Amino acid sequence: MKVGIIGGTGGMGKGFALRWSLNHDVIVGSRDAARASSSATEYTNLAKEAFGEIKGSITGNDNISVAKESDVLVLSIPYENIDTVCSEILPQTKDSCVVISPIVPMTKTDVGFEFIPIKENKPFSYQLVSKYVKDKSKLVSAFHVISEKKLVNPTLELDYDIFVCGDDKESVGVVNSLINEIKGLRPIYLGPGELSYMAEIATPLLLNAMIRNKIKNPGIKII
Repeated sequence: MKVGIIGGTGGMGKGFALRWSLNHDVIVGSRDAARASSSATEYTNLAKEAFGEIKGSITGNDNISVAKESDVLVLSIPYENIDTVCSEILPQTKDSCVVISPIVPMTKTDVGFEFIPIKENKPFSYQLVSKYVKDKSKLVSAFHVISEKKLVNPTLELDYDIFVCGDDKESVGVVNSLINEIKGLRPIYLGPGELSYMAEIATPLLLNAMIRNKIKNPGIKII
């Protein structure tokens, strides 16, 4: 598959690109095509150092071009940028494109990390993104509770469960397969997209637990 990552020059995008390039053609997206291409070259070298040879590839381009080419599109962007970015790129996707939202609406206050939809009575990420997706059934919520610092180390085996929400069985299956390709990750289906807030709110919960209890790069695992 062609897996596009909007915001691919950030830490999470880098981690996904390195790990999925083993089997897929990953396209790193940025507002600046030159920056995306430079990051893609860096990631390719890192992937080959870590894995030897890779079956896929890592290239870079501007966000709109990435959106047009991708079979799966990951939105690695801040909550505050959803309207601006998604209104521009999501109308450009293929009708068959599966869109993954790992976006968490949270803010840091004096008491800790808080969930914006509760604190400020705003929509959760899935609701906002779904306004711009051609086919809402192609939108899947996943990858909220994953340590970016561990993800970017391609030789490090992870040990996390990933909550997944979505309305379409086939689209959820595509995302589950990408989760399973990252060694040590397990997809846990929570239900339809309208329950995505449950997955999103797990991130500030996890961060507050990490800070208050001095836990390094924690994840969530159901046992």
